Amino acid sequence: MQNIINGKWADSSDKKTMNIINPYTGKVVDTVPDSSEKDVKRAVEYAKKAQVKWALIPVYKKVEILKKFLDLVDENRTDLAKTLCIETGKPITQSYAEIDNVRIAFEAFMEKAKHIYGNVIPAGTEAGQDNTIQITVREPLGVMAAIIPFNLPIDLFDQKIAPAILAGNAVIVKPPHQNPSTIIKIVALMHGAGVPNGVVQVLTGGARVGNALGLNPDVHGITFTGSVATGKAVYQNGATHLAHVTLELGANDAFIVLDDADIDLAVEEIVWGRMYNAGQVCVASKRFIVNKKVLKEFEEKTITRLKQLVVGNPLDKKTDIGTLVTKEAAEKVNRQVKNVIAQGGRLIYGGKMQGAFYYPTVITDIPKTADVAMDDEIFGPVVSIIPVNNEEEAIEVANQSNYGLGSCVFTRNMNKAFKIASKMQAGGCVINGASFHRSFEMPFGGYKISGIGTEGVMSTFDQVTKTKTITLKNILK
Repeated sequence: MQNIINGKWADSSDKKTMNIINPYTGKVVDTVPDSSEKDVKRAVEYAKKAQVKWALIPVYKKVEILKKFLDLVDENRTDLAKTLCIETGKPITQSYAEIDNVRIAFEAFMEKAKHIYGNVIPAGTEAGQDNTIQITVREPLGVMAAIIPFNLPIDLFDQKIAPAILAGNAVIVKPPHQNPSTIIKIVALMHGAGVPNGVVQVLTGGARVGNALGLNPDVHGITFTGSVATGKAVYQNGATHLAHVTLELGANDAFIVLDDADIDLAVEEIVWGRMYNAGQVCVASKRFIVNKKVLKEFEEKTITRLKQLVVGNPLDKKTDIGTLVTKEAAEKVNRQVKNVIAQGGRLIYGGKMQGAFYYPTVITDIPKTADVAMDDEIFGPVVSIIPVNNEEEAIEVANQSNYGLGSCVFTRNMNKAFKIASKMQAGGCVINGASFHRSFEMPFGGYKISGIGTEGVMSTFDQVTKTKTITLKNILK
């Protein structure tokens, strides 16, 4: 496949390419451009010109175009889901769900875009302003860069691109280098629906693309989801010209199980909240902080439930857990598991790697001083159990991490639930459900090193627009 620059297919200016590997078979399924700084500069120039015209198109007409886009997504649903499955190793059922989310997300952002109103500061609100009325309006940032991770590429495309273009921005998308093909196809469908050339462009590649986008002074906004290390680099690049930067970074979410919890419910939530996408989810529950009174029951029921999950060919509808995105990703998880055991954890299930697969794993008796109990984020299907004596100790362990994206607590006592939720140093807390909960409507973002800003229908338009005040000075005099 190729880049999409100004509505046209394009190779890298230096003809360099990158291979896309099917992590299940280990075979090359496609090649894409390894884009250059020259490609970035060219795309930004086209975006600047296109954005000025796009901003003048009324919101209702933008919505009409995007409705046609959604119809094209529906028509191409099978191809998109299979592409996502093959290049990511994600089970086909989860791939279909992610493609179906495009409509849910875009329709929500489309409705919100039609109801973004300005405010009026009436005359006489402030001394000296008796005859002056002030009106606020929202305007686009201009040219934006959207840097998207491999784990949920289409969901994150929805979160970033829909509000950005509805607000009148032009966006240059840098898809994940491991699995960019589905996003390229999605952007091609946008052009097929009538999104003008230059409004949404795609540049594939690695760090040199991201750096060139971040350092370009004509990129006015950057939205990034990924690791803390890369997020810091993005932030520093954007700071060179004071670009507006939104970051959603790593996490090590706490999953607290109190002694009065519904253990069956908690264990079932592990399937969704930890095993989904083979554990490759930023806001997946990763630290299982369990009261010692229910520890044995939790361990036994967790292992029983995990044994029921099918690990296999991602294209098979019966598969619950596919591969990690690359063999190297599985090798990293394997090293982390060995480190947990070396630091005092006891392996009671799994711990097996095969190619890009890492099988569901349970480690218990992890001391609260272990790396995984604090900031070592394991991006794989590993249940790391940290026993505690009471809810005070559970809160202490949960908050000792420098991360703070999501959290959750299981208890039948709602007073305790709200008390713990209020004390979690995280951007969200789910009661009696895994921390992996992200509706498109909610503002999603983290505390501490887990990010800056939020995304969601409620809040993203604040991130992709700027506020102008129009003053009617002495209009009533």
